[in-house]
Amino acid sequence: MVRLPGPAIDKPNIYPFGTPYDKVYQELKQKDQQLYTQNGLLTMLDRNRKVKDAPQRWQECQDMYDVIITCEERCFDAVVEDLANRAQLRNRSTHVINVEIRDNHEDALLGGRAILQLVQMTEASTDIDADINGIIEEFTERHASFPILHTVAYF
Repeated sequence: MVRLPGPAIDKPNIYPFGTPYDKVYQELKQKDQQLYTQNGLLTMLDRNRKVKDAPQRWQECQDMYDVIITCEERCFDAVVEDLANRAQLRNRSTHVINVEIRDNHEDALLGGRAILQLVQMTEASTDIDADINGIIEEFTERHASFPILHTVAYF
């Protein structure tokens, strides 16, 4: 389930994974446009719906990736744990990287830009396994305000 801030801390808006961002945006706009504009939720949902249709649940994804990026330590831990518990039939490595971003509009925007640079650095590598430590070191020097975690896991 996806939990989004509601009118009170004990009244979050809860949606199943796969619910289109556009649907969530329209529902929250109808519920209380002023509140959800003021707290930045409508702006975030508008940005998200331009990127992809709906939030996805990692555990349901069977695709393989060279690099997986999370933005919250608990998500990093969940991805690493899930990969450790999967049957590792392919024995293919992946780099799981967490760039810690506080959950607000400004940090999300700045963190998104920082992650774009990280992705560009990994894309430019011809040998990610050999280059990853240098990439992380350079990223950390450029973006000290975004703590980073890294581990290697297997599919």
